[in-house]
Amino acid sequence: MNRVDVILSERELERLVNVIDSCGTPGYSVARHVTGRGAHGLVASEALEVTGLGTNVHVIIFCEEPVTEALRTALRPLLAYYGGVAFVSTCEPV
Repeated sequence: MNRVDVILSERELERLVNVIDSCGTPGYSVARHVTGRGAHGLVASEALEVTGLGTNVHVIIFCEEPVTEALRTALRPLLAYYGGVAFVSTCEPV
């Protein structure tokens, strides 16, 4: 089983969910108003956390390899256009 972590602008969440659904994922979790610092500097200050303006979302997906590959293919154009990052890691249930 794989874990796919996607972090991108909260404004693009609907587009991301459409991509996730189109790949046949069994489900996902969304953490909103994610702030921090990355390759492009500060994402948003704590002052903006309340409104969500300029913050990111962190979407976590657990899925099998065929769905992971579909996600890789579908996410690349989205991330290239809107920015963000996605990582895949191998995991196993407890």
